[in-house]
Amino acid sequence: MLRCWWLAGLLLACAAAEPPLRWEPRCRQQLRHLQDGARIAARLPPRLEGHWVSTGCEVRPGPEFLTRSYLFYANRLFKAYQFYYWDPSCREPLYSLVIKGKLRLRQASWITRGATEADYHLHKVGIVFHSQKAMREVASWINQTSSEGCSGFLPPGRTWAPGALYELLSAKSERDCTAALGFAMHELSLVRVEKHYQPLLEPQQSGSQLVEELYLGDIHTDWLERLHYRPTGYQRPLQNAVHHVHPCPACGIIYRADEHHPPILPARAEPPMQLSGSWVSTHCEVRPAVLFLTRYFIFHGNNHTWEGYYYHYSDPLCKQPTFTIYASGRYTQGVPSSKVRGGTELAFKVTQARVTPMDQLTVMMLNSSEPGSCGLTNSWSAGVEQDITPTNGCLALGIKLPHTEYELFKTEHDTRDRSLLYVGERPTDGSSPDRPDKRPTSYQAPLIQCAGAPEEFSNYVSLKYLGEEDANGSEALKPLPVAFLLFIALQFLRWD
Repeated sequence: MLRCWWLAGLLLACAAAEPPLRWEPRCRQQLRHLQDGARIAARLPPRLEGHWVSTGCEVRPGPEFLTRSYLFYANRLFKAYQFYYWDPSCREPLYSLVIKGKLRLRQASWITRGATEADYHLHKVGIVFHSQKAMREVASWINQTSSEGCSGFLPPGRTWAPGALYELLSAKSERDCTAALGFAMHELSLVRVEKHYQPLLEPQQSGSQLVEELYLGDIHTDWLERLHYRPTGYQRPLQNAVHHVHPCPACGIIYRADEHHPPILPARAEPPMQLSGSWVSTHCEVRPAVLFLTRYFIFHGNNHTWEGYYYHYSDPLCKQPTFTIYASGRYTQGVPSSKVRGGTELAFKVTQARVTPMDQLTVMMLNSSEPGSCGLTNSWSAGVEQDITPTNGCLALGIKLPHTEYELFKTEHDTRDRSLLYVGERPTDGSSPDRPDKRPTSYQAPLIQCAGAPEEFSNYVSLKYLGEEDANGSEALKPLPVAFLLFIALQFLRWD
């Protein structure tokens, strides 16, 4: 009897003292945070004046490993540095490009909402090699091109001269030897600047700091297409050298670098590939062909199954939903990539999918699709999920089931020691990496881990509590009523 009254007292104490448990996991809170468009300001036309730098080592299709440092002046002139490396940590410089030209902003993009179109003109492009090996390799690429005036760019056996600047392009002499490097500055033809405020991390400080990000056009995933591709999406953003995220060890190093002194980024430990857990987008993402979305993945490492939620929107702040896709399936054991150092190759099989249209335009499109090609014919309605597995996918949305994709993944920790997951970049032409030779060689924007392995939290997830919104708009668990706790205690009394 005493044991049971002790339990009742303990329950009463818990009801009085315990703060409400969170009903929604951090993952859903992160997705809600992304939809808070008031936190982001994007001016049209954007103000580009200033110095913009990479926040880390970037990976472009190929693969190419690089960092960037771009300066835009009030008279519309610009000077851009691109530093290329042998390695994915950006510690072994290959060569540096110094690019000078002029940029003219035009009108708001008719294709990519929130972006500004621009015209640019290159005046000069120079290259500085950082080793004899780099000089030999790049010279061989250029000497093999058929461009007039480039076959003898560098005579065979030419000795490397540290710090020597060689001219690749000159508007005055009409010389252009950049094609062999796959070089183009078409990224400047699509521009967006975002401002937002980041909470200060120091415990003794309150408030937030301004962060400015410069989004430039994406690079085509097909090397042969990149020279004439006009972007409709973005690549990894540059950040303002003054108003950037903190901490950012790479920012200052890249800011102080030039073509003769390429940035050498700090060595970082490479964490083992651990997919288990839940991962969510860090911001509203933009893909080529005008797709705005956020992603939420759950990986079950104990049985190699996965689930994914793709939330699609019609605007660059991800506030106007159009449709949601839920997909699930299995994935293979990862193996280190032989082509992209630091990456892991996996194969994902999609076996099931469901779609939820969120606006009337999508509903009309799905209801007008060919019978038997996307769920039940003429049965779609806004906000109602439908299984598209029986129709082997949805032709109108480009979903085919079952489906296998050959992927490239990598994990790393950011400067705040949070786990990040990079998933392979989607083909620019809208196709799927459904063959090993179409496996990505670069990455999409990173996802951040918002929960550990689902199997570790099965007891927590199985609890069925009633949620309510707290002051921040997130749902929290209501504390169990005292009367209900007393009822439980009384049940123990009877059993005793």
